[in-house]
Amino acid sequence: MADHDARSAARPAFDAPIDAVADYVLGDAPASAEAMETARYVLLDSLACAMLAMKFPACTRHLGPLVPGAVLPGGARVPGTDFELDPAQAAYNIGVQVRWLDFNDTWLAAEWGHPSDNLGTILAVADWQGRQAERRGRPGPTVADVLGWSIKAHEIQGVHALRNSFNRVGLDHVILVRLASTAVATAMLGGSRDQVRNAVSHSWIDNGALRTYRHAPNTGPRKSWAAGDACRRAVIHALNAVHKDVVGYPSALSAPTWGFYDVAFGGRPFEFDRAFGSYVMENVLFKISYPAEFHAQTAVECAMALHAEVALRLDEVERIVIETQEAGVRIIDKTGPLANYADRDHCIQYMVAVPLIFGRLTAEDYGDAVAADPRIDALRARTEVVENPGFTRDYHDPGKRFIGNAVQVFFKDGSSTRRVCVDYPVGHRRRRAEGIPLLMDKFDAAIGAHLPADRAEALRALARDPRALLSLPVSKFMARLVL
Repeated sequence: MADHDARSAARPAFDAPIDAVADYVLGDAPASAEAMETARYVLLDSLACAMLAMKFPACTRHLGPLVPGAVLPGGARVPGTDFELDPAQAAYNIGVQVRWLDFNDTWLAAEWGHPSDNLGTILAVADWQGRQAERRGRPGPTVADVLGWSIKAHEIQGVHALRNSFNRVGLDHVILVRLASTAVATAMLGGSRDQVRNAVSHSWIDNGALRTYRHAPNTGPRKSWAAGDACRRAVIHALNAVHKDVVGYPSALSAPTWGFYDVAFGGRPFEFDRAFGSYVMENVLFKISYPAEFHAQTAVECAMALHAEVALRLDEVERIVIETQEAGVRIIDKTGPLANYADRDHCIQYMVAVPLIFGRLTAEDYGDAVAADPRIDALRARTEVVENPGFTRDYHDPGKRFIGNAVQVFFKDGSSTRRVCVDYPVGHRRRRAEGIPLLMDKFDAAIGAHLPADRAEALRALARDPRALLSLPVSKFMARLVL
């Protein structure tokens, strides 16, 4: 924390966390081959999520210019559409697409979040830059550049999340999307160290969105566009810093009374247990099989394993016991009526009941038509959710990063199913060999469902040719994704 006399008007030094972000984002790209490979899969997975989201009118009505007709020919493009927009609004659009179905990658720690949300900013700014470069006959950023920026955004968001819980003070995790995207976008635009620091200080001064929209009794669809909103704001901060040379605020975090620490964080400075590198990208979690809040991913796997034992005995179920981590109890243990899809995909009881009944869990299963099946609420009413201290301990262990759940069903005649326990889901680093083929299947299906057949086939081939993909200018890559 800065040591500064609150009565003095003398400008203090920048807070150390702001300095660290600026130095990292302007430094050499991390050299980890594993991080680059994982970043490639993050890009493909995120684009799959974006294409899958295009099936949902609740998502697509968010897309396009903020004001009807306010398009920007030659601007940044939005995958799966024909929109060309200013980079800030394009960042919102892409961020909404990637996040809409709660199906993109995840990071779990003291704070949780979805680091690939930052691709909303990165792809929009990179495409805009690339198209500008094309008009001037200059080379623009490549897909490899996008992956390098993605690694840095993941790291900034994830390392801040390791020891600092924003949800415990009521702030939503997209505060870290705005932070990471602001830093990365400013660097992408050629910002100096001072300009990156200035932009980041503005990001902190924005404070954060309340988590109100993620929790009962107010759970709602804003959680699906909140990250896009953070991406848009980040681009605005970056453009202001680089093109308008806005003044920064060095003690935005530590200023007594008025700084972020005192206003929003209980007076506590941030804690860090590692320097920035490529740790987060290497350990990021993929949502491959189920569009479900990540603390429930392994619970869904358990329920799928029990489907055959339970589906024909639903009327005989006396109780269902779900053992989960402390974080799972705190944010997705939910009883009573569920008002909308956003309520349902953050209710662990719902996410277990559906696969027990139907042997599946898809985005469509959160809709009103499926939710109207009375068997779902009947099972929810018989479900107990308890914390397993071992799951909580392994969740926080940096050497494990498990997300354990166990499910067991008990019947009225005194019999029960086996207790099924899964420590970490198919999207975990320890299950990469199993998970990546499934991730590619997800990509193939999503691209094929929305783009013309010949374009989809060309993209599938490109996705399996890392050298060709990484060397491709972003502007050429984005051109293959639009209608």
